[in-house]
Amino acid sequence: MAKLAEQAERYEEMVEFMEKVATASAEGEELTVEERNLLSVAYKNVIGARRASWRIVSSIEQKEEGRGNQDHVAAIHAYRARIEAELTNICGGILRLLEARLVPSAATADSKVFYLKMKGDYHRYLAEFKAGAERKEA
Repeated sequence: MAKLAEQAERYEEMVEFMEKVATASAEGEELTVEERNLLSVAYKNVIGARRASWRIVSSIEQKEEGRGNQDHVAAIHAYRARIEAELTNICGGILRLLEARLVPSAATADSKVFYLKMKGDYHRYLAEFKAGAERKEA
């Protein structure tokens, strides 16, 4: 089903399917290389679209601030916060899965490196838009 969702470019559903695969595997059982890649592609596409949205909205917000357009700035800020909440949820989902299941079950060096790189990537994505203490934590 995840492959079908990928072909249909329905990445949110692809994430759901791959999370089920990852959590349904027996304790300590590793994902196959194909499953691992499908999980990565699913999350990469879901997060990539939101990151692009965040960059665009942030740029527009800065332009409106420069123009002194406070009414627009407030609305744009609220919208940016909504995108940030989505980014936080997506990153949190994969980071929890990596921490609880995938990294502990990684039997080969290849899979461990793959998962740790993913973990670093998603912490970096959080750091892109977090500020202050939250950024340090990310």
